[in-house]
Amino acid sequence: MKKTIISFLTLFLAWGVTGFCQTPKHTFALGYEAFLLDGKPFQMISGEMHYPRVPREAWRARMKMAKAMGLNTIGTYVFWNLHEPQKGKFDFTGNNDVAEFVRIAQQEGLWVILRPSPYVCAEWEFGGYPYWLQNEKGLEVRSKEAQYLKEYESYIKEVGKQLAPLQINHGGNILMVQIENEYGSYGSDKEYLGINQKLFKEAGFDGLLYTCDPAPDLVNGHLPGLLPAVNGLDNPAKVKKIINENHDGKGPYYIAEWYPAWFDWWGTAHHTIPAERYAGRLDSVLAAGISINMYMFHGGTTRAFMNGANFKDTSPYEPQTSSYDYDAPLDEAGNATPKFMQFRRVIQKYLPAGVQLPDVPVAKPVVTIPAFKLTQSVSLLNSLPAAKENISPLTFEDLHQDYGFVLYRTVLNGSKSGQLKLKELRDYAVIMINGKKVGTLDRRLNQDSLYLKLPAGKVRLDILVENLGRINFGKYLLQNKKGITQQVLLNGKEVQHWKMYSLPFHDLSTVKFTAAKQNGQSPVIRKGGFNLDKVGDTYLDMSNWGKGEVWVNGHNLGRYWGIGPQQTLYLPVEWLKKGYNDVEVLELLKPEQEHLAGIDKPILDVVKP
Repeated sequence: MKKTIISFLTLFLAWGVTGFCQTPKHTFALGYEAFLLDGKPFQMISGEMHYPRVPREAWRARMKMAKAMGLNTIGTYVFWNLHEPQKGKFDFTGNNDVAEFVRIAQQEGLWVILRPSPYVCAEWEFGGYPYWLQNEKGLEVRSKEAQYLKEYESYIKEVGKQLAPLQINHGGNILMVQIENEYGSYGSDKEYLGINQKLFKEAGFDGLLYTCDPAPDLVNGHLPGLLPAVNGLDNPAKVKKIINENHDGKGPYYIAEWYPAWFDWWGTAHHTIPAERYAGRLDSVLAAGISINMYMFHGGTTRAFMNGANFKDTSPYEPQTSSYDYDAPLDEAGNATPKFMQFRRVIQKYLPAGVQLPDVPVAKPVVTIPAFKLTQSVSLLNSLPAAKENISPLTFEDLHQDYGFVLYRTVLNGSKSGQLKLKELRDYAVIMINGKKVGTLDRRLNQDSLYLKLPAGKVRLDILVENLGRINFGKYLLQNKKGITQQVLLNGKEVQHWKMYSLPFHDLSTVKFTAAKQNGQSPVIRKGGFNLDKVGDTYLDMSNWGKGEVWVNGHNLGRYWGIGPQQTLYLPVEWLKKGYNDVEVLELLKPEQEHLAGIDKPILDVVKP
């Protein structure tokens, strides 16, 4: 009897482990015309949403909004510079826990399209590449260069450890994985693309792989044997034609980036596209049985220093704003827009028989923070770390610094005037003489020179240089070092003997504030706070400030800049608390400013001279 009971318990426990813990497996394959999920035609209606642009605590709520609009899939990039910020040091924790992001999607009944690429573009710093790649002599990104491939392999294997087990053929919800990203807009080396495919497979990505490219570049970026997805087209006949031409005359048909709007950069008008212009196009694409990934469904916010920039020979340097609202169906705070509601009505027409969309969650509560004073402060020039010295200026990369600011300091002989020139300034500089701001230089405006009049005696020259974002698209990926990247000249003569102070602003805990009033005319860090009886989403109104960064309760909210179009910073409810909330502001241009207030809605469309 005892043996019988033991045998029964053993069988019961074994059944429990397999019966309760094993995730049912599905199949996902390429059919002649459509994707096949468990052998049946499946139309992906996907929306792009990036885990680092949304607070981790809000991932699930955003996915519920995706379901409410009718999406069945979420697309996301994977960002190398987040996960390997320094060589060999990997981070998949907190807001970088992309595997948890994918698992939450599965719990919410959503499939995932994964884009580890590792180049992402995405209006993201250096297109997702970590800054330190530039310190590897001879390394050339997006190429067959040996050092690049070595670092790439190391990274993608770490990503594989996190995400390969979550592919659909392993019981997860990742339907397909994209190799490279719009490579056809950059090059046409099929051998390089083949290496990408091999590295992905060796990392454990043994399901469906695909490429994506804009229509004019698809022939360059497609690797034969993989599904060639197309970006930017929404004419069904053209989508099918170009995919047929590059995929042995068959489908499935997939628009990997379908754009309902666009992103913003500093100093230009906010980009908006009325929903009416795209609801009909969405209808025609879905009616044709074409699968899509909407870029973006929800943009969110590019916080801290992670925005990228565009630069071409024919246009100026264009650093992108912190707000990645994108005029997307779901706004920066995660609320439904009129575009969301119109797209939902379209998608409803193409749901399987008997399927009803869930109700749209109500808009999140909003609080307005009354005006408050930042009562403590410190001059940036009085809060410097140890210096590094060199004859000529060192770049951020020379200093092994990723983002933020570097202060360059030297001493000049006074009683003279002349033209100060910073050769290849990247990207923005505040010029100070004996601690007083005398001007700024802005790469966007092709400014690199300033006329100086030096007082008598020894003169301290300080140049605070800001990295406004490394270029994320095009050939200038290979020319992305930051700081003063060449010489400083005064009246044509090289200025030498520099001290460099690294100011990455990863952590403000070591900054020593004082209640004493700052009377200087140089950048300042201010500190204060506000009390809340209840929490909710809100925005900080920065329209009366100059240029800088804001932290609330230790979270970097992003950049502000009075030139616009973005005049507010989104402050998510998840980072607020009842009672006292800390605020710190780095202000570059208006050190006298000390009052700050909240507002209940964003201002994203005001451009100032």
